[in-house]
Amino acid sequence: MLPHRRNKAIAKRRFVYKLISWVAIAILLLSLSGLPSWARNTPADVQVIDRQPQQPITEPEQTVPAAPSAPGLNNPQEFEAFVDNFFQEELSKTHIPGGVVSVVKDGKLFFAKGYGYANLEKKIPVEADKTLFRVASLSKLFTATAAMQLYERGQLDIHADVNKYLTDFQLKNPFSEPVTAARMMLHTDGTTKRRIGLAARTAQEMEPLGDYLADHMPPVVWQPGELYSYSSHSIALLGYLVEKISGTPFAQYIDKNIFQPLRMQRSTFLQPPPPPLANDLAVGYQYQSGKFKPVPYLYLNIAPGASMQATATDMAQFMLAHLLHGRYGNSRILEEDTVRLMHEQHFTHHPLLPGTGYSFRERLENNIRTIGHLGSLRGYSSSLTLMPDRNIGIFIATNSFSGIHGKLLTQFFDRYFPAPQQQTVKKPLALSAEQLERFTGTYRDLEYPRHTFAKLTAPFEHINIKQGDNGTLLVSTPSLFFIGNAPKIQLAPVEPLLFQRVNDDAFTAFEPDESGWIKYAFNPIWAKIGAYEHVPWYETSWVQLGILGFCAIVFLSSAFIYPIAPLFRRLRGKRFQVKRQLRWAWILAGLIGTLNLAFLIGFPLSIWLYGFWRLVYGVPPVAIAFLCIPLLTTVLTLGLFIFAALAWKNNYWSLVKRSHYSLITLAALIFIPFLTYWNLLGFQF
Repeated sequence: MLPHRRNKAIAKRRFVYKLISWVAIAILLLSLSGLPSWARNTPADVQVIDRQPQQPITEPEQTVPAAPSAPGLNNPQEFEAFVDNFFQEELSKTHIPGGVVSVVKDGKLFFAKGYGYANLEKKIPVEADKTLFRVASLSKLFTATAAMQLYERGQLDIHADVNKYLTDFQLKNPFSEPVTAARMMLHTDGTTKRRIGLAARTAQEMEPLGDYLADHMPPVVWQPGELYSYSSHSIALLGYLVEKISGTPFAQYIDKNIFQPLRMQRSTFLQPPPPPLANDLAVGYQYQSGKFKPVPYLYLNIAPGASMQATATDMAQFMLAHLLHGRYGNSRILEEDTVRLMHEQHFTHHPLLPGTGYSFRERLENNIRTIGHLGSLRGYSSSLTLMPDRNIGIFIATNSFSGIHGKLLTQFFDRYFPAPQQQTVKKPLALSAEQLERFTGTYRDLEYPRHTFAKLTAPFEHINIKQGDNGTLLVSTPSLFFIGNAPKIQLAPVEPLLFQRVNDDAFTAFEPDESGWIKYAFNPIWAKIGAYEHVPWYETSWVQLGILGFCAIVFLSSAFIYPIAPLFRRLRGKRFQVKRQLRWAWILAGLIGTLNLAFLIGFPLSIWLYGFWRLVYGVPPVAIAFLCIPLLTTVLTLGLFIFAALAWKNNYWSLVKRSHYSLITLAALIFIPFLTYWNLLGFQF
């Protein structure tokens, strides 16, 4: 070959090498840089039940003018005008197809009205006494009421170990304290969330409640009775106890013992609703790309925790029964003392923080104690709020996830029960910068799935706490995982482990472990009960992303050696081989790097193409196939370690190449605990 032609060929090969290198690096960087946008969208898709509003920290809403009759709710016409104005603004602003509100007061229905459409395509309007909404976790209030009926009859000891009543399977509890019905209603039973496989595509594919819970009940991870951690599966298990003890299918028991006495003729736990009700179920919607899209009906395997469908007027009758201490008309579903027992606080992380009764969670609004529950399901959101001291109950539902119930309730309280002019502010406590430093760091909501690869959603539950000005703390969300710059909550110390928000009278408490390390933060964001755990430095998002990035880059470098470089030789008509001592050592390194890269790209891509939210149906076969790769590379990594030791012992290759091979071995070894931590090693779903 002539020299100038040889030079041209060499130049072309170099250009191709550089092009392939830059393309590979670009793919890697784009995949890593895409994590923030994926992070911002993933929570909304994965968490199809029990979601919080999209902005975890919000600036205080502008207060609405107090009503002429305030404090108090007295004029139905004036209240109707207030709610009309609210929905007129929010239907378009917050992208809500339809909604409904019902209010009870002093033993009577005070207000009930629907807004917007139950079915956009057919232009069917929402009607308060006709349109059914999926009320999601408000179902838990009915399940708890049923359990307390069995308690009244002496059939269920709510303080006994639940394994006493379970004959088909046993709940595994590694702690000395038992899991009890009372603790399940308080969500202090020590379990947490599960998101994979909790629903079916059709009624025929739904699993019997007992069979599902036997295989899918989340493990007990904290000592029962110590921490609040919300779990729909705990209430599903409570519903299974109702079914086992009563000898009646759960939906049938609720219908006979709660719906019928309360004349809730347009309510059901059956999935889908029976024919007389099915046509009046509001279609659930998700707002995407400027359009409302109907969402498929989820057939929930955890029916007692989230499957109820009801009208606003039926929900009003349930609120009346609880406000009237178990009585509705001439019927009674609970004794007075039992209702008081359900409503009173049984657990709180600190005396100045809201706590929880039996499924009724406390919330303080303008210094008024309220109890109730929130509900969210893909395509639906709802809330039920009782003011026992004022005999008022409020039910709100929409057929999209919007979180407007919080905004409406805030405006309701500001208008009809405004906060007193003199706020209760505790005397500030001066803490040094060193004392404040122990509270700083990354904290994670306890309520995330710990035992499946859905643990990957845990970073979406992170908050940051750092020192602010004038001896305060600032609470914020990591910018990596949330859109925009969320407003910060400023906390001022008032006791050694208690802080008060600067902008209102809410409190945040902290709890140290035996060594003095701050282990938990209680109620740092939400107005309802909640707990966050202090995350060690090695579990923070940036450290984990750093490990991921390091491994990915090293795996990419090993893939260049094999199979990319030999493939180039093949394309140039030369033999497909690696010309080095211990040739198989480099082939093994390249194979492990390539397979691990294939997993890092292929597994999340397969889930994304399948649809994050569809994990409620289970894991797709292609994702399961990708989960086989780490098992193979983990076994093969032992060979890397052996070859690396031989290379250094016998001085194979140059120092640079030996160091490169050792780096590949190190990355492969580090990758194993990384996969284990995120439940990606094996079939953990």
